[in-house]
Amino acid sequence: MGRFLKTVFVLALLAALGVAAAGWWWLRSPLPLSGNTVDLSIEPGTLPRGVALAVHDAGVDVDPRLLFAWFRVSGQAHKIKAGSYELEPGITPRRLLDKLARGEESLRALTLVEGWNWRQVRAALARSDQLKADTANLADADIMKLLGRPGVPPEGRFFPDTYTYSKGSSDVKVLQRALRAMDKRLAQAWAQRKPDSVVKTPEEALILASIVEKETGKAADRTLIAAVFQNRLKIGMPLQTDPTVIYGIGERFDGNLRRVDLQTDTPFNTYLRVGLPPTPIAMPGKASLLAAVQPAPGKFLYFVAKGDGTSQFSENLDAHNRAVNKYQRGQ
Repeated sequence: MGRFLKTVFVLALLAALGVAAAGWWWLRSPLPLSGNTVDLSIEPGTLPRGVALAVHDAGVDVDPRLLFAWFRVSGQAHKIKAGSYELEPGITPRRLLDKLARGEESLRALTLVEGWNWRQVRAALARSDQLKADTANLADADIMKLLGRPGVPPEGRFFPDTYTYSKGSSDVKVLQRALRAMDKRLAQAWAQRKPDSVVKTPEEALILASIVEKETGKAADRTLIAAVFQNRLKIGMPLQTDPTVIYGIGERFDGNLRRVDLQTDTPFNTYLRVGLPPTPIAMPGKASLLAAVQPAPGKFLYFVAKGDGTSQFSENLDAHNRAVNKYQRGQ
């Protein structure tokens, strides 16, 4: 009887070792995929058993029961995070769980550039890889209503930055993040405004910042350009800035600003109208937002491009004309 029990024990031990060896081998063996890559989406609140089933249904040839058992035995089942994942050839059950527990989502990136207008933002959204175009067929007003800002024009409302997103994410979510980012940056700048600033509301600061963004060639000139426009606003002098006129022309602008354009009235023609235009003309970055509320000291009223990206600033028209002759006409 003793020999029999020993034999049973040895056989049981060998079987256990065999199962352990098979399990060790399985955990390190590549899982068969239905394609070159498999896109896996795990919704928030999905339980580990549901995750195992989602992996199978996504195109991974694995027994969901076996995968679920691995999740439980590992002790990491509760760490699995919702999200969008890209499973590549060679991924093993062990690597799969690590990926899900760490939340290593398949991310894409969209960059919104300082100085872009809303039309360029929509074009960037449309060409973004794996971004769900939920706003593609919506009018601007409908998009802003969807974002919780009914009646607010979209121009300049989104902060220029790089935003990452999961494959299949909605472009609405990206816009929401960019909108909140601009709200935050604008509030931070507004809290640092100079007491004597001519802009009286965050809205005016945003509009002025957008003009500064479009007029600035070199970062060092940004606060000086802001000072010119603030000084003009203080004395009721037209801003006379080409970027606003170009914005008013819209898609008809062919790259050449003509005299007739400067003489054609639009709400954005700051040669013919005094004060700020009705909306921003582009997305200002953090530096332009700060410059709009913290302009450089001085009485500058004019500036002209020097040809090297910088500008020459003048306090009166005679000095400005001399600068124009020197830098623009070579006299």
